Amino acid sequence: MTILQDLSQASTQDMAAEIARLTAENAKLKAQPQRGLSLKVSDKGALSVYGMGRFPVTLYRGQWERLAKAMPEIEAFIQANSASLTVKA
Repeated sequence: MTILQDLSQASTQDMAAEIARLTAENAKLKAQPQRGLSLKVSDKGALSVYGMGRFPVTLYRGQWERLAKAMPEIEAFIQANSASLTVKA
């Protein structure tokens, strides 16, 4: 019993067609406009912010409030260390 497909049986044309299809699909996904931030309350009552990266940033209300109060200090730190920090969209 063979679980994996024998690639020697696949024709070069079939593989080229599949590569072209995947390349086109990849280009289409990259061309989609970037979504903005979205918010969601988790099942446990935390606030999740989507759109910052691959995974959401999830904190509880008290943590978000502490972070919001610290924003002037965070912004000053970013300004002071801007040469060392990487910018990622």
